[in-house]
Amino acid sequence: MIIVRSPLRISLGGGGTDLPSYYRWHEGFLIAAAIDKYVYITAQRTFRDDCLLRYSQIERVSPGEDIQHPIIREAFKLVGVEPRFTEITSMADIPAGAGLGSSGSFTTALLMALHALNHRFIHPRDLAEQACHIEIEKLGEPVGKQDQYIAAFGGITCFSFRRDGSVEAEPLGLSEEIRTSLEDNLLLFFTGFSRSASDILRDQDKRTKTNDSAMIESMHCVKDIGLRSKGALESGDLTAFGRLMHEHWANKRKRSGGMTNEKIDAWYDVAMANGAIGGKLIGAGGGGFLMFYTEDKTRLRQAMRTTGLMEVRFHFDFEGTKVLSK
Repeated sequence: MIIVRSPLRISLGGGGTDLPSYYRWHEGFLIAAAIDKYVYITAQRTFRDDCLLRYSQIERVSPGEDIQHPIIREAFKLVGVEPRFTEITSMADIPAGAGLGSSGSFTTALLMALHALNHRFIHPRDLAEQACHIEIEKLGEPVGKQDQYIAAFGGITCFSFRRDGSVEAEPLGLSEEIRTSLEDNLLLFFTGFSRSASDILRDQDKRTKTNDSAMIESMHCVKDIGLRSKGALESGDLTAFGRLMHEHWANKRKRSGGMTNEKIDAWYDVAMANGAIGGKLIGAGGGGFLMFYTEDKTRLRQAMRTTGLMEVRFHFDFEGTKVLSK
């Protein structure tokens, strides 16, 4: 049995500038961090002349039938693995729709598992590009390249998205002391709302393609916040980074009416009144996880506990998508 894990991620600045509708005209930049919450894929050969798939549903696909799950179907085609005599199972530490990039993690893990079935090694860059090809080009999803790339590479990584579609990746230059402080002072709370990011991203994508001046200006601002966040983090000014998170929150709230709601706004206000320097919704918005930077963790945790939100503690992951067993 082959077991592959792929990390979920948090965005630290510049999120959204990885959509093709933006970077093909203006180039994008963001910082993402892989965390130790994972999507797992197991793959094995069987003695049955069909394909068994276990994810949120169960599919048993007979020879000649089409796989219903679109990503799994396209991944088999791309890698060139025969679905017959194959069993695939998916599991995750965090449910889908939480804003942590689970679709990109699922796709990279699945592709690596299928390559391993074929006894092939695949480089993280090629793995990310294959995942992007499936989600963006084959399936037409209104997503960017952040999730697939950070899942494949891992670490705390700066990504530059060029007009020709190429992606440059480099580790964020942090000292061990600053990295540890950043990890300790970022707190993650689940709002209880799971949602698909497609509607919000589709609106952003459409408005960017039609050269909506307000959307373009907002995305320019987000990219600038990402670049300034890089400077703040690499210089060790974590307080300035926290303030930039709040600036990003304010910008994103203006950009999309579906990004937040009254409950999320109230939770954000509680956090800011109890030690948070800045915060943001992880992902496109509308639900998922609220993340805050604080230098008073005890006070913030106590305050958020009174709201009923559950904290999910995490560490950074520096291994990316990885075969655990084969």
